[in-house]
Amino acid sequence: MSQPKISVVITVYNEEENIQPLLAQTYAALETIDYEIILVEDGSTDATVAEVKKYANERTKLIIFNKNYGQTTALAAGIDKAKGEYIATMDGDLQNDPTDIPAMLEKAEAEEWDVVAGRRAKRKDGFVLRKFPSKIANWVIRNTTKVYLNDYGCTLRVYKAEIAQNMGLYGELHRFIPVLAKQQGAKMTEVDVKHHPRIHGTSKYGLSRTFKVLADLILMLFFQKYFQRPIHLFGGLGLISFFLGALINVYLLILKIFGEDIWGRPIMILGFILILGGIQLITTGIIAEIIVRTYFESQQKKTYTIRSVFEGEKQELTINN
Repeated sequence: MSQPKISVVITVYNEEENIQPLLAQTYAALETIDYEIILVEDGSTDATVAEVKKYANERTKLIIFNKNYGQTTALAAGIDKAKGEYIATMDGDLQNDPTDIPAMLEKAEAEEWDVVAGRRAKRKDGFVLRKFPSKIANWVIRNTTKVYLNDYGCTLRVYKAEIAQNMGLYGELHRFIPVLAKQQGAKMTEVDVKHHPRIHGTSKYGLSRTFKVLADLILMLFFQKYFQRPIHLFGGLGLISFFLGALINVYLLILKIFGEDIWGRPIMILGFILILGGIQLITTGIIAEIIVRTYFESQQKKTYTIRSVFEGEKQELTINN
């Protein structure tokens, strides 16, 4: 089988009523493109698997998990199996529209974008539980990571395969895929895409995910700034803590020399805590540096990504007298 132009990865979880229209719409949208569809069934407890098997065509693959792992893991599994030159991702709840994929693919090819991200211009979700928290999360992520996209929650995106397959998805980092792609030097843009209200099934999201997003954001900021140099974070904080503690203890020593009683003062306890904390942070930074070096060297990974290599052809030089 030749390499398809695009692999469409769709994550599904308890979407039995959506499978038939989802596949029908996707087949129709991609009929003029050499494609494959990879559905990742994330441990559904309904008849989702049976429905996929019933309506799948010869270009459709189904990956079945033995339990629910979450959207990030499902996306990672589908991307790993993808064979296409480009990879598109979308949800299986019929809120994303597959008719947007051809235009996004065309834009990626014509303008040489590594990532074309969807932006839900007319989002069909409730304001209080979905739109408002999403707006806050998008603003926070955009202004802390400096990756300026408007809609981090839209799963509908088109990637060059080499970008998608080297992002290192795990945990619940699917919300930060643009940040992971940017760390590889990806050129990305946003386009408006259609968005539909959910008709069948129930949403898997709620306000409880806000705290998960904040925790993952801290991890992303660390990856973005200090992944290859953790000693700059831990060592810097450690040195500040150590010298503040040392300064306090020198001050107390001077007071003691002049005959004042310093025993039991809270500032003395603070000084010792700062010194010990500084030593621990510096030690943590050294250990983190060793782990990072082991990560890259044991797997022969590079700390850089080469976009392309150009080699000039040999030319005959003519010397004019």
